[in-house]
This record gives sequence, structure tokens and C-alpha cells, in this order.
Amino acid sequence: MPDPAGIQVLLWLLAALLIVAGFAGLILPAVPGIPLVFAGLVLLAWADNFVYVGWITLALLGLLALLSYGIDFLVAALGAKKFGASPRAVTGAALGAVAGIFFGLPGIVLGPFVGAVIGEFSRRASTAAAAQAGLGATLGLLFGTLLKIALAFTMLGIFVLDRLF
Repeated sequence: MPDPAGIQVLLWLLAALLIVAGFAGLILPAVPGIPLVFAGLVLLAWADNFVYVGWITLALLGLLALLSYGIDFLVAALGAKKFGASPRAVTGAALGAVAGIFFGLPGIVLGPFVGAVIGEFSRRASTAAAAQAGLGATLGLLFGTLLKIALAFTMLGIFVLDRLF
């Protein structure tokens, strides 16, 4: 029969790995950051048999995780629109962010800009309009990333407060 304390430690370690991978995913677009953080927190609650953190807190954390998906789309679109970008530029920025993963940090930073510029050019916009769309989309995606990081820390804080008090 397996040792219950050993299984609990293993669950804590796995939860910690999920949370760390989730925080990495907040910056790396191909890794689902917030869902991994949420999965890690649920696993931590399960490791303690939901004694300290219950279903109400987990439901709230789940709602916050769902909110993160809206943040991605809304903030990128608002940032691009604020700078006059077309929907094609917004789509290009998202595709550029995904493609940028394969080129390391420069690709992650420049991918959304290049994608938005290409998207804006595809509708025969001027160079100035394309550059402005690229800047807006990039700033929108950056702001969205910052909001998701804040949301992940909020989720972690809610969990810790519920766990301790």
C-alpha cells in the first residue's frame, strides 16, 4: 500500500510544476498559462482533500481563469483599434505572436508587430498605417500579457489567503 504522506508530497510537487509552467506560459504564447496555474491550484486543494481550500474558492478561481481568455481578445483588439488597425492586423498580430515562439525572445517581441504590419498591408494600407497598426497590436498584446500576469498572481493570492485563513 502506498504511503499517503508520500503521495501528498508528490501531488504538491506536481502542482508546483504546473504552477511554474503556467507562469512561464503567461509569457510564452504556445503554453496555456492561466489554465496550468488553475490546474496546479486545484491539485494543491485536492492534495489537502479540499480541507483548506474548498469548492467556492475553486469556482472563483475557475471564473478568473475563464476571464483570462476574454482579456486576450479584448485587450489586443482594443490596443490595435486605438491605433487604427484593421481586423486583419489584429489577426496578423496574434498569428505573429504564435510564429514568434519559434524565434526565441526576439520573435516573441517582434512577431506581433510583424504580423500586424503584414495584416494591415494585406488590405493595401500605407506604410505609416501598417506601422501604426503594428505598434498598437503589439502594445495591446503586451498589456494583455501584463493583465494575465496580474490575474495569475491574484489567483495565487486568493488561494494562499484561503489556505492560510
